[in-house]
Amino acid sequence: MNTLVLDIGKTHIKLHLLDAAGRTLAVAETDNQPLLGGDYPAADVDRLWAWLLESLTEFQSRFGIDHIAITTHGATAALIDHRQPGNGLVLPVMDYEYEGVESLNADYDSIRPAFAETGSPNLPAGLNLGRQLHWLEKQFPEAFARASHILLYPQYWVWRLTGHCFSEVTSLGCHTDLWAPWQRGYSSLVHAMGWRDKLPALANAWETAGTLKDEVCAATGLSQHCSVHVGLHDSNASYLRYKMALPGQPFAILSTGTWSIAMNGCADAAVLQDRRDMLANVDVHGTAVVCSRFMGGREYAAICAAMTDALDAPIEESQISTLLASGVFCLPAWQPGTGPFGKNKPEILGELPAAVPAAALASLYCALMLDYQLELVDARSTLIIGGAFLKNPLLCGLLAQLRAGQTLLASSDVTGTVMGAARLAHWNAPAEKLALDSIPPTAVAGLAGYRDEWRRIVGERDPG
Repeated sequence: MNTLVLDIGKTHIKLHLLDAAGRTLAVAETDNQPLLGGDYPAADVDRLWAWLLESLTEFQSRFGIDHIAITTHGATAALIDHRQPGNGLVLPVMDYEYEGVESLNADYDSIRPAFAETGSPNLPAGLNLGRQLHWLEKQFPEAFARASHILLYPQYWVWRLTGHCFSEVTSLGCHTDLWAPWQRGYSSLVHAMGWRDKLPALANAWETAGTLKDEVCAATGLSQHCSVHVGLHDSNASYLRYKMALPGQPFAILSTGTWSIAMNGCADAAVLQDRRDMLANVDVHGTAVVCSRFMGGREYAAICAAMTDALDAPIEESQISTLLASGVFCLPAWQPGTGPFGKNKPEILGELPAAVPAAALASLYCALMLDYQLELVDARSTLIIGGAFLKNPLLCGLLAQLRAGQTLLASSDVTGTVMGAARLAHWNAPAEKLALDSIPPTAVAGLAGYRDEWRRIVGERDPG
């Protein structure tokens, strides 16, 4: 029984075909670039659909596909008329980085639910999905009214494949302003805006949404017996993998990629701080999970770009020691409005030593930010790290040194999101036996003192 996972990240889109044992049979990748030139930047759903059908055809002919599970980034929804052919859209799927929605902030903020209700921080651009929907309804009232359904992004692709519409809590509960996690229901905003009737019935992520449409089978050669699951938000897919494998055990997750998200299901909601880009995510069972975030991958790249240096330059522990001795400090925030210091202006204090690549400074910076994130969510138990930063062992080692006294484990692969999503197709199977490797700490002299000074400087520049 082979499972295909469609993983739509903000920067990259991947297809992974896994066999029943979780072994990778095939992978396909493409970039995720928004369409420009319209009323606002939008997801290129037609290009993605064509690529998906082509890849499905190839994978089916080579291996066969029995299940499809979908996971995507958050803060994205599709307004569709389910009776309309093709992509079904009444309006393009907005790219959440579009800042134009802020033109109606005063109006939106007057109706936006309190943080205490939603656990959803007040974020820039369209990172609060409710802000996107409010703007779209005000700017395009006739088109908005034609929408029969508001579909969260994983469920939009489920609809394209099956023709069936569902809502699901992990995407609804991802800083949307639409969900009240502690009440386990829709927020006051949904009712005040009259959107409830456009949100389809809730279903669990692991449930079968349906089988493939006739036209999909005809285009790809897939069988109508191939089942498509309801799907979930990507960070929650990573979290699910470990929650199922470690039942009843305390742990925290650090999911890294474009976004770095710390998740601690054991933390008290009282630690949440709106202004620090903390939030209550919602797991597949509807339980609130305390989280903190910053755009780790994006900020790492921005630091290297600012210094016109390569992202992947080789780096060594001795270069970190040189950095500390030189008194260079890299300060947030390199993606404005996001992360615990989103109102701070990015800055590099001092001169980078000639023999030290920008990647070393970016690695040190990200380790310090991750350490601060973990402190925010009160992560003291075993920490499992997954995702892109595992490709940077020096960064992980620096974090292990900063988190002295805490066990840090690395997933044996960088596809935690994929493996978590694949679990939807094998919901009642025995728990997965995790392959986790201990992360050895670096031994950089003076690192703790440097962290204290970095935090002092950052705090002085924090407008609060």
